[in-house]
Amino acid sequence: MSAVGAYGVRPTGFRLPDATRPGLVRLQVSRLQTSLDYYEAVLGLQRLAEGERMARLGAADGRVLLELVERPGARPVPGRGAFGLYHFAILLPDRAALKRFARHLASLAVQIGMADHLVSEALYLTDPDGLGIEVYADRPRDTWRVRDQELVMASDPLDIRGVMAEAGAAPWSGMPVGTTMGHMHLHVGSLAGAEAFYHAALGFDKIVWSYPGALFLSAGGYHHHLGTNTWSAGPSAADDQARLLEWTLEVPSAEDVSAVAQSLRGAGHVAEDAGDAVVTADPWGTRLRLQAAPAGR
Repeated sequence: MSAVGAYGVRPTGFRLPDATRPGLVRLQVSRLQTSLDYYEAVLGLQRLAEGERMARLGAADGRVLLELVERPGARPVPGRGAFGLYHFAILLPDRAALKRFARHLASLAVQIGMADHLVSEALYLTDPDGLGIEVYADRPRDTWRVRDQELVMASDPLDIRGVMAEAGAAPWSGMPVGTTMGHMHLHVGSLAGAEAFYHAALGFDKIVWSYPGALFLSAGGYHHHLGTNTWSAGPSAADDQARLLEWTLEVPSAEDVSAVAQSLRGAGHVAEDAGDAVVTADPWGTRLRLQAAPAGR
């Protein structure tokens, strides 16, 4: 069992507020309509806004999770991956929703991956351009285990038959109220560089650091708001590839945005003012937008 805050390594300087959470994720896709068909029919996201060669998608409560931006003819993600997106992860509000989603995917005969991470149960998909997706549900925090100040995570086989068998009679009707962007997972060039940027400069706690080839970080004792790994040889995704354009990290207030920017600049990183937000990029060019969370969240 774990007590919240009884694990992990805090940065020596600035530390992100406990209420920090991932927000909107912007993706570049090759054919907007093909992507919309996939994200609506397979994932159950709702189209909330549209513009020229772009659309925003979200859950039943109107929370926007994704923005798709079309670049006609964009090349698919290479099989070896590229520095940048490994996957974005949509967090369902409870295990019952994950059960309904798993049964929905089975009815569509969609190919998926799956894993039991001990702290969560996850399903993995790939969109039409090869962009990685995780849909998951958390286990209760009081069941998470700690070893030597490090949260214990794994990638064990998931009992998917058991999950679907317990789904009950309620049908899947799309991403439910309470669905959020749970975390991001990025390919990086080195874990030392990722630690320097995301832990020492940005202010995430280190949570898991002995997982082979990976480093997991978070705010507020969560298992991870950000995963980084060295499982791709790179290089960074090119402008003409399907890729992550930008992801968002929401902090509680405008004052917190300014504090993050100050920490980044103090560590020698660029943090550009963009209206009420600040935009930066990690050492491999992955853009991150920092902004205050909307009122009511």
